[in-house]
Amino acid sequence: MATTKVTTDVIDMSGNAGGLTWVKGTTAQEPSGVIGEIREDTDTNRTLVYTDETGTAEWRNLKEAAVVGPSFNVEYLVVAGGGGGSTYGGGGAGGYLTNVGGTSLPLSPSTAYTLTVGTGGAGSGNVYGGLGAQGLLSSVSGSGITTIESAGGGYGGDSLGAGAGAAADGGSGGGGSDGPNDASGGSGNIPITTPSQGKNGGAGMFTSTPETYQGGGGGGAGSVGFTATEGVGGNGGTGTENQITGATGIFYSGGGGGVIFISGGTQSSGGSSVGGNGGSWNTGTSLITGNTSGAVNSGGGGGAGAAGGSGIVILRCTKATATLGSGITVNSTAGPGSVNGVLITGTSDYYYSATAGTGTITFS
Repeated sequence: MATTKVTTDVIDMSGNAGGLTWVKGTTAQEPSGVIGEIREDTDTNRTLVYTDETGTAEWRNLKEAAVVGPSFNVEYLVVAGGGGGSTYGGGGAGGYLTNVGGTSLPLSPSTAYTLTVGTGGAGSGNVYGGLGAQGLLSSVSGSGITTIESAGGGYGGDSLGAGAGAAADGGSGGGGSDGPNDASGGSGNIPITTPSQGKNGGAGMFTSTPETYQGGGGGGAGSVGFTATEGVGGNGGTGTENQITGATGIFYSGGGGGVIFISGGTQSSGGSSVGGNGGSWNTGTSLITGNTSGAVNSGGGGGAGAAGGSGIVILRCTKATATLGSGITVNSTAGPGSVNGVLITGTSDYYYSATAGTGTITFS
């Protein structure tokens, strides 16, 4: 398309009572840019200018003349994806961070904050030898706040076959292998946060008569994963109850249970979940033993290696509506566009539950 250039020093539009329409499009349609170009981003509803004022040419938001209202207080729950279960060791729960009952987080209206929901790690999918995968982090970030980031749960350990390896560290550690090697569980609260975001995985064990392999339970937010005992896989560590949505009895970040194998026999039921709500949303289930992992957003069970549960990010505040950017799903609404908060019975608060993806949320 031909480019029309205006060569006069002054353009007088004072006789036009309308507005000047800029080029507009989504963030994904953003061009490489030429210094001085202006466009409207339809995902963020912000006007951008291509400039090198920071020393690096990039698209930046234009300054806004509108007066921004005072900050408002937010409670949050940020849970990462659970670790995948390995052949015997249960996956560790995703890291658990919250300020419920503590100091509120001040956010600013008309500011876009980025929410990331970590997915659960894949299970080994292998009955005889194999490791699961690490869960992925969840976070809240944006201008004027310190990023809140919970770490993915560690995968369980396994000592048999070509895919053998020790349990992994993470938000909560994975359960230890069935032995005789690498029986220790993975460490929780890695990287270190205060207060702690999770606990260690339980140790596995090996007994020689009869030749028996017992996997440890993955750690949870509420307790360490349970150590395997002779003939019994370790239970997953307990989840932690959180009432950010106003509901009681909902536990988050429970660990996956370990399983046992008797040489010459078959895998049998090992440690079960003790985290509560074992059958609830996004919990891992062992494909062989039927063990459920600990709680909502938890580590995967051992056995054929169940996947860890997906993470979740919940914000609670007095704002009734918000605007989403692309890529994030909040209260079952996929962005971009507006989303209604869920009113919490008996209060003037609303909650926003992000369950998948990465994208922005903006409160007016």
